[in-house]
Amino acid sequence: MGEIIEYPSNGTTGQGYLATPSKPMQGGSTPPLIVFQEWWGLNDHIKAVADRFADKGFLVLAPDIYRGTVTKEPDEAAKTMMALDMARVAKDMSGAVSELQKRSGREKVGVTGFCMGGGLALVLACQRPDAIKACVPFYGVIPWPEAQPDYSKMAAAVQGHYAEKDGSASPEQAQALQTMLKGLGREVEFYIYQGADHAFFNDTRPEVYDSHHADHAFFRAYSFLRQQLRG
Repeated sequence: MGEIIEYPSNGTTGQGYLATPSKPMQGGSTPPLIVFQEWWGLNDHIKAVADRFADKGFLVLAPDIYRGTVTKEPDEAAKTMMALDMARVAKDMSGAVSELQKRSGREKVGVTGFCMGGGLALVLACQRPDAIKACVPFYGVIPWPEAQPDYSKMAAAVQGHYAEKDGSASPEQAQALQTMLKGLGREVEFYIYQGADHAFFNDTRPEVYDSHHADHAFFRAYSFLRQQLRG
């Protein structure tokens, strides 16, 4: 369904996977949505997630944050993630927003992501409050000290998905984030999936994948994004 595209990225060129819906949502709407990768890279799983949202009527762009690097090795994934040039990543993320705005003809954009990508979704919502109207992090992790967001700048509504047994993005951390965002007056709803582990949404990892929770989370995310981005 999708294709790899290049897009302007504040003086450089970004790339990503673009998934175009075969038909709009009911009412003729095709809201733009960014999907951020896990620390493995822009792999087939993330492309499939982009396709799944496109099947629901979203115009989806999954930026290639690693610019071609994909791995299945945790050590390599961790090293690649921590070595990211966050200034360049910020440009690529903002460029992706602008590309979707241009292609969709719509000003407001949604963003979701998983693990590292969930963290990037939160970062982008703070960096581009002019554009990001809805943010849906799945067990988001922000490991870069220089990339900690200024949540006071966020304008988006947030729906968070977290796992009870997650040691990377714990329920306690999720609760603290939810409390802070509510204190800032943001529209927030967080879900903790009982018995689930980190990456419970990833159906290519049978050791942690939970089909029941994953399907429930996708329905919630899709419904939330559709409601926030309608019009």
